[in-house]
Amino acid sequence: MSTATAPSVVSRLLQPLIAPHVFDFWASRLHPGWSWRRALARVLERRVEARDAVTLVLQPNRHFAGFEPGQHVNVTAEIDGVRLTRSYSLTGLPHPDGRVSITVRRVDNGRMSTHLCQRLRVGDVLELGPAYGEMTLPPSPSGPWVFLAAGSGITPLMSLTRALAADGMPVDLTLLYWARHRAELCFLRELRALAAREPRFRLQILLTRETELLADERPGRLDAALLAQRVPNLESCQVYACGPAGFVNDARALTASRARRFHAEAFTPPPVRSDVAGTVRIELRASGRTLEVPAGQSLLSALEAQGLTPAHGCRMGICNTCACAKTAGTTQDLHSGETCAEPVSALRLCVNRACTDLSLDL
Repeated sequence: MSTATAPSVVSRLLQPLIAPHVFDFWASRLHPGWSWRRALARVLERRVEARDAVTLVLQPNRHFAGFEPGQHVNVTAEIDGVRLTRSYSLTGLPHPDGRVSITVRRVDNGRMSTHLCQRLRVGDVLELGPAYGEMTLPPSPSGPWVFLAAGSGITPLMSLTRALAADGMPVDLTLLYWARHRAELCFLRELRALAAREPRFRLQILLTRETELLADERPGRLDAALLAQRVPNLESCQVYACGPAGFVNDARALTASRARRFHAEAFTPPPVRSDVAGTVRIELRASGRTLEVPAGQSLLSALEAQGLTPAHGCRMGICNTCACAKTAGTTQDLHSGETCAEPVSALRLCVNRACTDLSLDL
């Protein structure tokens, strides 16, 4: 968005005289992509990717610092007068003109995903956070790789698959991609075309609720027998898994101790611990408040239920937007089950619950 760089000189001159939010208000009246320092992105293209899923091609302004394939970005939109932020995977590859792509699946009762999938139009503007995430490729990939994707978990793995394809597929790559129905599969035509022309890429589609299957489709959920059949050389493979928490937990149990390397990201919020009763007391040191919250909830959900609005993004423990310092008390990671009684500088509120009374720097 070349015109989005226009305010750079002006903003430096005005910096001592005007607040950034005031500058943004008036600059947006001249051009929707102008801002003092916020990364804004205009929608260039909107295309249907699968049932209830769309890909949005965005042109960020100069404040977006770029990304690596496999990373995510927090996206903010104003919906009915309320600013909402959610995390989405960057599904394309870095482009010379800076454009990026995200692929969004509509979630039932999801205000943000419904807005992006059904109401957003070409020309609209979104706000982007910095790219984040550690499920990226090393500088020189080696050995065989296995990607395990379920549902929306395909999105970061698609970016990585495209990166390897753009590099001439330097490694053997097996992608196992699960969905309930064929209509829910994203990027299917592109993946099948890549498998047809690239001998080092093997694609296996697994559908759990289809009655009639095509030649490259199979039934079945992730289990030891299926994995042994599809990935007989698991011990030499590097495995990336992405999908709902239950799928990721199964993938970890089946492969983490056997594969050469294992990395996973879960795309669903952590569960509420229904087996944990009672409340705990949380001291908020910065605001001087003390609250009683349920012990089984994530700290983020518990604080929100008390009317607080901590900064957050993905709600899945990936982006670290909600991280704050814990100075006392014991917490439990709702994904891994691990407990921590030590003071920490970056407790992720969205995926941790309180086991005892806590003191937080909030």
